[in-house]
Amino acid sequence: MTATEETVALSEPSVEEAYGRLAGAIDRGALATLFGECTVEYDGRAASSLGPGRRHVMCKPDGTVLVHTDEGQKPVNWQPPGSEQEARLENGALELHSRRENPDEELVVRFTDIAHLAVFETGDDGANLSVAGTEEDMKRRILEEPELIEPGFRPLATERSTPAGAVDVYGEDREGRVVILELKRRRVGPDAVGQLNRYVEALERDLHAGVEVRGILVAPSVTDRARRLLATNGREFVSLSP
Repeated sequence: MTATEETVALSEPSVEEAYGRLAGAIDRGALATLFGECTVEYDGRAASSLGPGRRHVMCKPDGTVLVHTDEGQKPVNWQPPGSEQEARLENGALELHSRRENPDEELVVRFTDIAHLAVFETGDDGANLSVAGTEEDMKRRILEEPELIEPGFRPLATERSTPAGAVDVYGEDREGRVVILELKRRRVGPDAVGQLNRYVEALERDLHAGVEVRGILVAPSVTDRARRLLATNGREFVSLSP
């Protein structure tokens, strides 16, 4: 990870740039804060609206969203841990959507102007963030104990080249099907699923017709969006820490 990925602080970013940074932070499980002109809509057990105003918004890796004004210690609106966050570009504005299903409720913060944005890779203690080691450590563990992935898994190569890039671990399952593993040392989001899809599709084109390629994402945990994308694309997930 580069220094710019670890800590990002931008003054008066464009809406498009802020969207890219916020979406990336949510996918990686980073902490993000924004300050700027926004409206806030809540729909759930009740409904509420806040008109345009300059507010501070914090998005935490556990799903918490806090909306603060310049008064008081408590947020004027919030979503609790476990909520699903999503950044969107809508009609020239940056929208932060935070939703949960039980109870069914959604918070939407719509920024038309961003004065400041900051992203931090916190590494604080938590169920999904306290991860020691590297992807090389994960790879070493898998090569030494292939059954960490599943019974009968047999690694055949590492860093196997494909038209889409190098696959972390290439092997086969107990039925002789090709299996590729994409390893990530931290909680991951949809970007990692897209990367895995590209590797699988590249190998399917590269190998002879009819070969079934299984793609498995290996990481400590994944976001809800990533889990749904894995299911939609027929990919798999194995939880493993370095």
